[in-house]
Amino acid sequence: MSLREKASKVNFSALPNVGTPSDDQSPRPKTAPGAMMAFAHDQRSELIRENEALREQAGRTTELQAKLDESLLDLMQWNGAKATRLLDASDIRPSRFANRHDSSFQSAAFEQLKAEIRDAGCNVQPIKVRQVAGEGLDAKFEIVFGHRRWEACRQLGIQVSAVVDNVEDRVLFTEMDRENRARKDLSPWEQGAMYRRALDENLFPSNKKMAEALGVDLGALGRTLVLADLPPEVVAAFPSPLDLQFRWAKPLNDALERDRGAVLRRAKAIAGRTPRPSSKVVFAELLGQQGRGVEPFNPPPVVVDLGGAKATLSEARGGTGTLIFEAGALTPERKKALLALLESFRTI
Repeated sequence: MSLREKASKVNFSALPNVGTPSDDQSPRPKTAPGAMMAFAHDQRSELIRENEALREQAGRTTELQAKLDESLLDLMQWNGAKATRLLDASDIRPSRFANRHDSSFQSAAFEQLKAEIRDAGCNVQPIKVRQVAGEGLDAKFEIVFGHRRWEACRQLGIQVSAVVDNVEDRVLFTEMDRENRARKDLSPWEQGAMYRRALDENLFPSNKKMAEALGVDLGALGRTLVLADLPPEVVAAFPSPLDLQFRWAKPLNDALERDRGAVLRRAKAIAGRTPRPSSKVVFAELLGQQGRGVEPFNPPPVVVDLGGAKATLSEARGGTGTLIFEAGALTPERKKALLALLESFRTI
């Protein structure tokens, strides 16, 4: 078919912009070949524009993908991390497995911790808590670990930096134990009380299973349990339960097995003394070893007001002692009376 025959079959009404040109368009060709060439040119131009638009979109897509990959890489570095939150101390309660004795919050170490938190404005090392729910509960969170830091913030009246996590009882107990052992500031008696509470709560079926789960020596765990299981009278005989030592567990338990009544009577007698003897002396007396190479108890100095000046009598080991007068207290008259008193000791 010739070009003329092909052109005769073209439907010019279907071609865009064929006919009378508008005011803003240049005149279109009137012959069939010219119209076909113009149409082809327009189609080519449109394809070029579409191709350029697609290339521009592809460039933007590549740029966005690069930014997305960079953001995902940054996010992977925080995989598993949990953000800290500032919580009101009043919204937090101690764990029922809390292992801190009240005397832990009355020590010089605790006062130092509180001073550090006061200076920093909050606890720099966050505590860990879990959410609690239930009617009648004042607190919204329960401590997993960090009781001393929480107590310091509570006493200071400031918010507590905390990580909120969803953990069940056994995980809570395990994390609390390992965090405390890592810090090395939990006494043997506190550790034992914590283990005893976990066993009573049936978190572990036996001492062995608990030791395996916590990664601790079974013998050491047993000794802490012996300390925690001491009768309340024996524990009360010591100035503080925190003074109880690992090596005292077996001797005290053996003494109780030999003559429980005698040990309890000694414990009650010691607890009634004022002032209280040292923990070392208490331990020896509970075992019935008073006077067997044990350092005797030294009472505090006696201070006497002589009317504007004071005299202090201090006792030392072996029955020795010192009497010290403040400046101006030892007048000639008092010196004479003191010498006479000392002379009278010869007849005693």
